[in-house]
Amino acid sequence: QVQLVESGGGLVQAGGSLRLSCAASGRTFSRYVMGWFRQAPGKEREFVAAINWSGGSTYYRDSVKGRFTISRDNAKATAYLQMNSLKPEDTAVYYCAARTSVAVFTTQDDYDYWGQGTQVTVSS
Repeated sequence: QVQLVESGGGLVQAGGSLRLSCAASGRTFSRYVMGWFRQAPGKEREFVAAINWSGGSTYYRDSVKGRFTISRDNAKATAYLQMNSLKPEDTAVYYCAARTSVAVFTTQDDYDYWGQGTQVTVSS
C-alpha cells in the first residue's frame, strides 16, 4: 500500500513553468513505476508521462515532449514533473499514480494507487 500526495500546482501565465511533486509514503518507493496523468474539464483523464523504477526510462505523450520532464528521487520517495513552456491547453488537474512493476505503463487502468490531484491553470 502506498499513499501519494501531489503538490506544486497553481496559476501561471502561458510560457511559464511549474514543478509538480508527488510524495509517496512507505519504504518501497523504488519498486514503483510512477506516472503522471491529467484531466481537463469535460474531458477524460489522459496520460502525461511515466518513469521506471530507476529513472532510466521515461515516456511522454506527444504534446508535452520537449516541454515536460519526469524524474524521481528514490531516496526522498518523490516523483517530479517539471513543466516548461506551459500552454493554456495544459490546464487540468494533474494526478500522480503508482504501481509495482518493472515495465512502464501509460494507461490509467494499469495503475493501482492515485493521489488526490493538483490543479494547474495556464492563462493566455
